Amino acid sequence: SHAGLCLHSNILGAGKVVNGMDTVIGLYGETIEVPCNNGAPKPKDLFMTKWKYDDGDLLTQLKDQDASVIATDKYKDRVSMAENSSLLIAAATLKDEKTFTCMVVAGADISEYPVKLLIHKAPTGVEITALATELEIGKPTQLGQCSTSDANPAASITWFKNKKPLVADGKGIIISSKVKVDEVTGLTTTSSILQYTAEKGDTAALFTCGALNTLSSPVSFTVTYPTERISLHVISKGPLMEGANVTLKCKADGNPPPTSFNFHILGKVVKVENSDSYTVTDVTRESTGEYKCSIIDNAKMEDSKNITINYLDMSLSPSGKVMKSFGETLALTLQTHASGELKVSWTKDNGKLDSRPTFDKLTYSDSGKYEVVVTMGALIKKASFELVVEGVPVIRRVAKRRGEDGQHKVLTCEAEGSPKPTVAWSVNGTSADESPYVNGKITHKLTIVPTVNLTVVCTVSNELGQDTRTINVSTCKYSVGDTTKLVVGVIVGLLLATVVVGLAYWLYMKKSKQGSWKTGEKEDGSTEESKKLEEKIEEKLEENSQKVEV
Repeated sequence: SHAGLCLHSNILGAGKVVNGMDTVIGLYGETIEVPCNNGAPKPKDLFMTKWKYDDGDLLTQLKDQDASVIATDKYKDRVSMAENSSLLIAAATLKDEKTFTCMVVAGADISEYPVKLLIHKAPTGVEITALATELEIGKPTQLGQCSTSDANPAASITWFKNKKPLVADGKGIIISSKVKVDEVTGLTTTSSILQYTAEKGDTAALFTCGALNTLSSPVSFTVTYPTERISLHVISKGPLMEGANVTLKCKADGNPPPTSFNFHILGKVVKVENSDSYTVTDVTRESTGEYKCSIIDNAKMEDSKNITINYLDMSLSPSGKVMKSFGETLALTLQTHASGELKVSWTKDNGKLDSRPTFDKLTYSDSGKYEVVVTMGALIKKASFELVVEGVPVIRRVAKRRGEDGQHKVLTCEAEGSPKPTVAWSVNGTSADESPYVNGKITHKLTIVPTVNLTVVCTVSNELGQDTRTINVSTCKYSVGDTTKLVVGVIVGLLLATVVVGLAYWLYMKKSKQGSWKTGEKEDGSTEESKKLEEKIEEKLEENSQKVEV
């Protein structure tokens, strides 16, 4: 390659022309092509082309002949001529930096084209040496020396911080450079020393240096600076509560940070060396208060924190398994003592209750497991009791009804009590059905086919006692003819009963009036006889009602 040229024509005598000088830049160690007449085509009447330099001729070429090397010095084996008459110089060195002239003889004219040759070489590498061990804020320190070697011309070195160039300001940034030339090769080595005053933000900074397009590997430094502020941190797993361990950690912003601290624990000073932490174990509510930490050699540099130890006390009465009798009362007491606002919730048999249970008059449905949950933030406490309501079984209702087929009677006995009552009938049935035992209640049904009128007894019992009730049951076995006769008999019986009652009442009234008028009996005697008569009438009516019972 070659640079642009400036042409200045000078006529030195008749037929000889010396043109302006061109400049060509070649690379060190490479084969360099020096163009003749800036690479212009050969003239048609070309007779001879010759290359020469200040110390002598190099080679010559006659028209239509091969070039001949004339040089006898160091260029003897290194020069040749290209097809376009350019001079080729192999294995270029800095000693080749000189002016070479191409002489062209064409017709009666002689033209000379001088070319100045420059040799360039890029530096072989860039590295930072003599690194500082650390940088101290505000103190000018020689950060390092950047070097690059085997260059021509001498390389210019630039320093960078975080990829941004550093510019010397004579204060915080001072850069000094020097160049050394190799006596044998003529190549240069450039070194640059950076004196730098660090800032606090340089802790993670990356420094590099570069020459041309080559950069060194980045380097970083430990930046030291004194502690200006400390902070106390409270570390705990979960909420600060009684029984927990609380770790106090003192952090300082210096580098390197202090290794020993004083911890002020509720007025007591604890010195900790080679650590920045202190653990207070098994704290209680009395541990609430102000805690501090400070640097040992500077007590004024400190930080403090107010620590509150949360607590939650709870007691529930009664507890465990509670046995009570039906109809009694149960006093429920919940006592709490805590460091904050509480939330209380109740459940019965794992089902949520809308409010706190009350037991003014216990029933069997009050039996179950009760649990109270008291929470304060992340603190949770629970308590429970199991209530069992007992009582002697009582039959609440007995009933009977005709079966769907008209031939059966279904007897029902409803009772409640605890422990679960056992139900027994005085007769056997074709089938029996018992409802689930819920809230102390149980219902038992018995299906029978009575062949005669009878009285059935239902008995319920548990370990605390028993209860009985009776049911009058009539037969269901009637034929169609029998049913008709029975209906007629009932009607006749009712008519006769009505006549008898009316007659008796008439005789009574008549006798009562006669006695009063004739003998002057007191009304009290009449009243007594009236009661006896009423009882007889009621017995008669009951007898008739039994006859018509279905």
